[in-house]
Amino acid sequence: MTASPKERLVVIGNGMAGCRAVQEVLKRDPTRYEIAIFGAEPRVNYDRIMLSPVLAGEKSFADIVINDEAWYRDNGITLHAGRKVVGIDREAKLVRAEGGLEVAYDRLLLAMGSDPIRLPLPGAELTGVVTFRDLDDVEAMIAAVKPGARAVVIGGGLLGIEAAYGLARRGMGATVVHLMDVLMERQLDASAGFLLTQAMAERGVDTVLGANSEEILGQDGRVAGLKLKDGRVLPCDLLVMAVGIRPATTLAKAAGLEVGRGVMVDDAMRTSDPAIYAVGECVEHRGQVYGLVAPIWEMCKTLGQTLTGVASTYEGSVLSTRLKVSGVDVFSAGKFAGGEGCEDIIFRDAGRGVYKRIVLEGGKVAGAVLFGDAADGGWYFDLMRSGEPVGDIRETLVFGQAVTEGLRGLDPSAAVAAMADEAEICGCNGVCKGTITQAIADQGLTTLESVRAVTKASASCGSCTPLVEKILIASLGDAFQVQTGPKPVCSCTEKGHDEVRRRIVAEGLKTMPAVMQALEWRTPDGCASCRPALNYYLLCAWPGEYRDDKQSRFINERVHANIQKDGTYSVVPRMWGGMTTPNELRAIADVADKFKIPTVKVTGGQRIDLLGVKKDDLPAVWADLNAAGMVSGHAYAKGLRTVKTCVGSEWCRFGTQDSTGLGVQLEKIMWGSWSPAKVKLGVSGCPRNCAEATCKDIGVVCVDSGYEIHIGGAAGLHIQGTELLTKVATEEEAIWAICAVMQLYRENGWYLERIYKWMARVGLESIRTEIENPNRRRQLYDLFAYSQRFSRIDPWAERVAGRHADEFNPLSRRMEFAPA
Repeated sequence: MTASPKERLVVIGNGMAGCRAVQEVLKRDPTRYEIAIFGAEPRVNYDRIMLSPVLAGEKSFADIVINDEAWYRDNGITLHAGRKVVGIDREAKLVRAEGGLEVAYDRLLLAMGSDPIRLPLPGAELTGVVTFRDLDDVEAMIAAVKPGARAVVIGGGLLGIEAAYGLARRGMGATVVHLMDVLMERQLDASAGFLLTQAMAERGVDTVLGANSEEILGQDGRVAGLKLKDGRVLPCDLLVMAVGIRPATTLAKAAGLEVGRGVMVDDAMRTSDPAIYAVGECVEHRGQVYGLVAPIWEMCKTLGQTLTGVASTYEGSVLSTRLKVSGVDVFSAGKFAGGEGCEDIIFRDAGRGVYKRIVLEGGKVAGAVLFGDAADGGWYFDLMRSGEPVGDIRETLVFGQAVTEGLRGLDPSAAVAAMADEAEICGCNGVCKGTITQAIADQGLTTLESVRAVTKASASCGSCTPLVEKILIASLGDAFQVQTGPKPVCSCTEKGHDEVRRRIVAEGLKTMPAVMQALEWRTPDGCASCRPALNYYLLCAWPGEYRDDKQSRFINERVHANIQKDGTYSVVPRMWGGMTTPNELRAIADVADKFKIPTVKVTGGQRIDLLGVKKDDLPAVWADLNAAGMVSGHAYAKGLRTVKTCVGSEWCRFGTQDSTGLGVQLEKIMWGSWSPAKVKLGVSGCPRNCAEATCKDIGVVCVDSGYEIHIGGAAGLHIQGTELLTKVATEEEAIWAICAVMQLYRENGWYLERIYKWMARVGLESIRTEIENPNRRRQLYDLFAYSQRFSRIDPWAERVAGRHADEFNPLSRRMEFAPA
């Protein structure tokens, strides 16, 4: 008996809506359709919501991929990436793409999303004027980031704020220009908008409110500024238009489908042509268009049922907005701005930057806006949707669910247990409670990480994490495994970092295969996450015995230089304690001229960075710097980077000790050492702290009576001041204490765990107890000194001598055939 041929389902749109709709179909009937997907972008499906962290440098593209190439392949889906559809022949049931490709369909799904609005301002065509909609836009913005550059973002909605925040994180000066007097006025009231304006200022973003744009100014074909209607001019090197979106309807309109503001669909997501369906931002349903993910997931669920023969109805969506705006939790729903007949309940906590406004109407929750603490947003939203009277809990309502129900004698977990299976838990990924509980039951999930991996709940912005944990507790009780520290080393093992480190030493494991065998690794060779960690742990445990595995290091550590976005490298020679000489400076200048290095920059660590070095030139650059007596600054290393100093007592009127001399000694003792993560030191000659020692991993503040040793500072993505570890009287004791704490961190830190995170995990007092014990301090110092016998080797000199020379042979040369 011959099997019936599969129906042909063609999807126009390889974004979140199109692929989610396909997932809903596959979940119900994986063999029904032969599926082809067209995407205008030359890449797989990714999480567009997470473009903001990519712009800010907090995530990479790989981190936000939703469906990788294997997903398409495993589900038999033909992906036409980078092939824009230019026409639909409804009579012949064909779609036509660029390049003349034609594909026939039985069912066609339109999921084209929306187009960014570009204001018709004079100068809008200038180079440097971009929108913020896809990965190409993000890459264009990142390319514009240069020292001293400024960006202007038109639009104070979510996208505009995220664009400005991301560019500020990249080092650009950023200004948001907004037509209204309140940022995000569609989600926030005036009070919350004020707090957001303050939060943006704290993050380096200026705000110009109530401003009307008149003209984009240019110079030599590039954007140079934005002129406002009041005459003000805001200079800029990049201008981002983030003023809204409109449904992408051009293709549907050209095909003769019914189009209003969007592609018109009925409750089954069917267009005016019964063979063509539509979902997502391109759709108009019952007079509404939607730009949030929650309604889109609901549309896709309805479509999945429709396309697999199950009658289903989409009745529209009740909207709430839960966002993490530039690191601040925000929630709004319903009549958040109040109105006639409404009553407000307000809570403010100035110290924490928290604002809550609960709007009541007729004794029921009609709306809410939360800023700074949005944990109870889902609870308020459920109360609003259910229409439940809240008169008896009015006095505690604003303090949230836990307080309200605790005072009523209710078990807080009972509310989670009582939630309907259809209740949405993760808005970013459209995951409902039933999906999570079913996955927990069917697959034996017991940790937050495993739920994230299987369901994607809390895998994006993370704001629903507490609720997911409550579901785990309600489902498993005592069987729920609370993750008390970082997750296991990687998915290759269940073992955590502490156990791995302990057993390497206790069982004398001295090779990577030995570790993987003894600890029962799930994979034959590990992965890109665990191999660098194991390589470091073995190096630390067995100095002089274990041979460093260069293939288990990241590219920067393999080539001893930092790769840049254009594929060139930066080279940073070491300058002991920030000191240099005329001869060293001449050598650097000669190298920059000889190899045509385009950028020479002074770093924040008191060194000089040569940017734009070609990979093939690295050994020759190092040879010339070596000849001048300079060694690698390890600016790429999970190890000691710099020791920043002030001039101290030798030159400064306020200096109490020779901070420069101490810094030079420390760097010459500690250079070349490997550690779990990068380590930066600072030595300040007096409490005025000119070397910024109190925001370094390890810092020294010199005082009249000796030296204060501080640890646990940070000044990057996380900003934190140090804690005082101990105080010593002499320079020698300061060196002993610093080397000892470095060794303690090297032995006990988890790979990629900075000192401030290690300190928070083990406790400052436990570190202090070891360092202030003279015998233990001496033991740690001796261990560090022994390991340095094998570490203080200049990798540049080794490479000049020919070690690992293959790293610098182009692949084409390595693969050449010998002459016949």
